[in-house]
Amino acid sequence: MPHADIAGVEATPRTRLRWWTELPLILLVYACYSAGRLLARGDVSTAVDHGLAILDIEKALYLNAEHPLNRLFTREPWIGVPADFWYASLHYLITPVLLVWLFRSRTVHYRAARTWLMTSTFIGLIGFTLLPTCPPRLLADGHGFVDTMAQYSSYGWWGGEASAPKGLGGMTNQYAAMPSLHVGWALWCGVILWRYGGTRLTKVAAVAYPLITTIVVMGTANHYFLDAAAGAAVMGAGLLLAPYVMRIMDRARARFGPGATPVAAPVGPATRGAGATVTVGSAATSSSIVSGGCQTSAGERIPRQRESRFASGAEPSASPQDAGDGAPAPAR
Repeated sequence: MPHADIAGVEATPRTRLRWWTELPLILLVYACYSAGRLLARGDVSTAVDHGLAILDIEKALYLNAEHPLNRLFTREPWIGVPADFWYASLHYLITPVLLVWLFRSRTVHYRAARTWLMTSTFIGLIGFTLLPTCPPRLLADGHGFVDTMAQYSSYGWWGGEASAPKGLGGMTNQYAAMPSLHVGWALWCGVILWRYGGTRLTKVAAVAYPLITTIVVMGTANHYFLDAAAGAAVMGAGLLLAPYVMRIMDRARARFGPGATPVAAPVGPATRGAGATVTVGSAATSSSIVSGGCQTSAGERIPRQRESRFASGAEPSASPQDAGDGAPAPAR
């Protein structure tokens, strides 16, 4: 029996997946995610309060790694510029590439992995809505953070407002910092690479990609450490909920999808042209054999059979088996 390679998630697809149904589904989920981020702006003062509260918690727990990383990225352009490119682009490239790779080469695992990713993304959207959070780069200057994407904006396509293309910063929600789905998606990619990559290089990438992404989101002052931790927690919650989501989807497909149609069994040479019909899955199977326009059954002689087998006048003498239609046929 097929089993899931990702704990808690059934891997075997119940229906054959098609790219022309998968692509619109993924685009729809991403559109909902982007629209939800845009609409869930919240109050700016509330978002700033949440950001400062996160900083206070981290300082109390001695987890404040954002300041030294941000100073390093600001002071060293050879680190800061690649980090900005990493933050602005890789999650839009690596994640869909892995989805396509799973779909083409690891089809049996694709549906579970896709459901896990989408479930976690929707959980993250709930977090953006309920807890709008100001990222470190948008705090007042007195808090000691520098927006590296604004500092190095001349090197890339993004503007000083956000990681969006220049002039489109106002079309994104810059207060959707908690949780960090940059880290969450990178963790998903790492798990997929580790379990299904199969080579030492993919295992190294599986560890390096989420780890470097976590450092990047803090060094560029786009997220706090607790944002990154929340992104990992969201992926864990999505992994636990994915089997239930798949069951709900299966039940909805079974209830509202097209009904099963009876399948006609192929007609063999012995019955072709004889009007034989077999319905697969029915409680009882009925078949009729028609020969020469006369319906017959097993053990019944075909009418005028003797006349067709023997020439006129060459008919043998009557034998006991010719005594009547009910007489048993001789053993052969």
